Amino acid sequence: MAAPAAVLAVKATLAAATDKRGRMAIASVVAAILTPFILIVVVIMSALSGTTAHNNAAVDLAFHGGYLSSRLPSDYRMYIEKMRGSFTDLDMALSDINAMAEDGEVDAYRVKAIFYSLFFGADQPRMNEGEFREFADCFVTYEERDDGEDGTYTVAIPIPDLETVYANLAVALGQSVTAEDKSNAQRIYVLAKYGQVSPENSLPLAAAMGDGSYAALIAEGEQFLGYPYVFGGSTPQTSFDCSGFVCWVYTQSGVYNLPRTTATGIYNQCAIVSRDEAEPGDLIFFTKTYVCAGPVSHVGIYVGNGKMLHCGSPIQYTNIDTNYWREHFYGFGRLPS
Repeated sequence: MAAPAAVLAVKATLAAATDKRGRMAIASVVAAILTPFILIVVVIMSALSGTTAHNNAAVDLAFHGGYLSSRLPSDYRMYIEKMRGSFTDLDMALSDINAMAEDGEVDAYRVKAIFYSLFFGADQPRMNEGEFREFADCFVTYEERDDGEDGTYTVAIPIPDLETVYANLAVALGQSVTAEDKSNAQRIYVLAKYGQVSPENSLPLAAAMGDGSYAALIAEGEQFLGYPYVFGGSTPQTSFDCSGFVCWVYTQSGVYNLPRTTATGIYNQCAIVSRDEAEPGDLIFFTKTYVCAGPVSHVGIYVGNGKMLHCGSPIQYTNIDTNYWREHFYGFGRLPS
């Protein structure tokens, strides 16, 4: 094998070096010899790390293109090349679907991230054009509308609820979509679309929290910007109230399993932190914003820089340092890791 031979050559060369200048020169040669092998080992380890730790470089190469070095392991190159080809076919299917859309287009990053999470590696299927269209169709519903001239036309409507999408995919593919698949898809989506940074405030990716991350949390929450406040709402179908929104976002992003409860119920699960200790992804609580049974009447997701993402009217980013929010501030909280 080449690597052991290289190591033996390095050892022999080092043994021959007798002075400082010689050793420095030899060190440069050693680095040149070993670096390619070290890089290949790192790549192989990343590629084999399993569905729970997808390699960032593979995601970037698959989604955004770039040169595939001839030094990459052949299987690794093949997986990326096959994924790129599948993405081209998905783009063609989505182009046809989005041409029929009137109420917003299907997010291509979302479709590809889920496809990647399900099929990167040896299990990637060989699909024909119709099968790629069937996969993409799982992300929309079709509706017939009146064209005003005694005729109808078909409109593609993106499905906002990912659980409905996953249920459609399970039927179309004849296989279950696991919680791990969903968590991986969310992480891949954030990495591919945002490069691990929230587009709203350019905050760096925070440390992992539970099964997800700050970026995954924000990516989930930002899907609903502009949704109206609906008292008692807790799903995209009904829209949300403040606690319904927070419970949905934390749970669906994989950051923390937070079953539906009130703002006070969320507060009671948190460790209390000071404002100086508060980090993006923590929660911020308010009191007496309306009459309710508990001491906490409103909750939002703290995003840093004096802002929160919350279900106001509508769901939006808001400055927490206005007179109103200062007057009603109750505390910061952090859910268990």
